[in-house]
Amino acid sequence: MRLVSSAENSSLDWKAQYGYIEDIGDGRGYTAGIIGFCSGTGDMRAVVERYAKARPGNPLERFLPALRAVVGGDSHEGLGEAFTDAWAKAAEDTAFRRAQDAERDASYFDPAVVRAEADGLSALGQFIYYDAYVMHGYADAKGTVGFRTIRAQAGEAADPPSEGGDEEEYLHAFLDARVEALRTEPSHSDTSRVETAQRVFVEQGRLQLETPLVWKVYGESFRIDGP
Repeated sequence: MRLVSSAENSSLDWKAQYGYIEDIGDGRGYTAGIIGFCSGTGDMRAVVERYAKARPGNPLERFLPALRAVVGGDSHEGLGEAFTDAWAKAAEDTAFRRAQDAERDASYFDPAVVRAEADGLSALGQFIYYDAYVMHGYADAKGTVGFRTIRAQAGEAADPPSEGGDEEEYLHAFLDARVEALRTEPSHSDTSRVETAQRVFVEQGRLQLETPLVWKVYGESFRIDGP
């Protein structure tokens, strides 16, 4: 989570990001919370739906019709400042934080780790898959390349360990494919999230994410010395 937060929020303090929300101009509407849930992709709506089940009548629940309507684009219609203020305020509620955690695990972390383990990957490989899930989603969408395609392209260039391949070679192939995916999106053309972070760990052979981990993302430097 600290590694992902360095790229998503320019901070290692991921637990401080539950109330974060802004439109970063990437065509996905609002980006918010601990892994950048987006109004345009539907996972933000899923978070609010989970929250509504846990805390009926909460201040975000009234925005659900608007959140359902804006999926697939970057519109703020029916949302706006009233919504962003309500999101930030909701971050004080443990039930809302749990809703974010649950959506992160169900849609991103758990599927990424399961797929990585099936491919025979180490902790580093699991993180690399997870970060790709977070940023690209599983499937291709309009104008974007998803994790499924990135993984398929990597498999054309190198075999994963589960098929007898060398893990570092395979991870380089995956990162190569991810760089190409990033370059298809003007708003995500900066590839430092891969080249000066994840690629560095592969080159250093830190397959179990052995600390210290030192990296840069979007020009900022970070370091993790231990748990």
